[in-house]
Amino acid sequence: MPRSYDTAVPPVGALLRRYDNPGEPLSCEPVSEGLLNRGYRLATTRGAYFLKHHLDDDPEVIGRQHRVTQRLEPLGVPVAPPVADARGDTVAVIGGHCYALHPWVDGRHRDGAHLSTVQCRRLGALLGLVHTCLEQVMDHPPGRAAEGEAGERDGYESADPQETFFLIDELLSLIRAAGGPRDSFDVLAEHRLVERRTLLELHADLRPPPAPAGGWVHGDFHPLNLLYRGAEPAAIVDWDRLGVQPRAEEAVRAAAIFFVRPEGALELTKVRAYARAYRRAVGADTSELAAAVHRVWWERLNDFWILRWRYQRHDRRADPQFAAVSALAVWWTREYEAVREAFAT
Repeated sequence: MPRSYDTAVPPVGALLRRYDNPGEPLSCEPVSEGLLNRGYRLATTRGAYFLKHHLDDDPEVIGRQHRVTQRLEPLGVPVAPPVADARGDTVAVIGGHCYALHPWVDGRHRDGAHLSTVQCRRLGALLGLVHTCLEQVMDHPPGRAAEGEAGERDGYESADPQETFFLIDELLSLIRAAGGPRDSFDVLAEHRLVERRTLLELHADLRPPPAPAGGWVHGDFHPLNLLYRGAEPAAIVDWDRLGVQPRAEEAVRAAAIFFVRPEGALELTKVRAYARAYRRAVGADTSELAAAVHRVWWERLNDFWILRWRYQRHDRRADPQFAAVSALAVWWTREYEAVREAFAT
């Protein structure tokens, strides 16, 4: 099931009293993987549940996300819709915080290294199924998201390299001004920032124009939000970022996470199998995927979220991802044509 970093005990007793015959609580253990979720495996005398503490305490938005998963399930999308309480509600507000109870799904996360070529095709087809089914079940057409949901941005503007240059200078100043001895992460971070500035100076004229209209997307489709039971997907979880974006960009972003190797290269043979299946599932043409590749490449070239977490927020939970993520931007720039070909042919 999903992952958590929080260790505070949720109000299990008050929560279970809202449900019909949920059983008596036996244990409530935090689920250990991931960065942002607060989730627990709640065992009772009647079975196991996934208890999620939603950090965005807006019960109406959470309830709409829940209803989407309920509508997707009959269409064949593997999801784990929440359990309704005695009043039919799926969101419990206790002490000013929002909680939801889901059936526990026995499964494991699998990244691209653990997927065969056939499974890569199934993964692309699965994301295509998500996108086409969302188009069927959403109450609001793209560009008219309900309040609180991630609606269409004005033209989906790409990153401004001038703003990125300012950020690079700020991060370099923070690294160099820090007291105490520098560790290997600091050394690598400084190297990547200087390297990235050079790449941006070389490619600043390749900033993509605003993207065309988008469609409904999961918003956070990656290995830790997909559970496998054996060789088959069992549940797509964490629909908190459901919103409107260019759909092909979600396909490219997901591939860049599923199929990145530790040294920062993409497994292009698997990417090609995945992308072809996705294109067939949604009816996308090669030009749409090629444009999405360019935009996501540019996004990666300008993105330093891990360094912002570490040096601006003093939060090091994402540090282990930095080596591969930062290397990917450099490798992708060098292998740009090969990456575009893998997605678009």
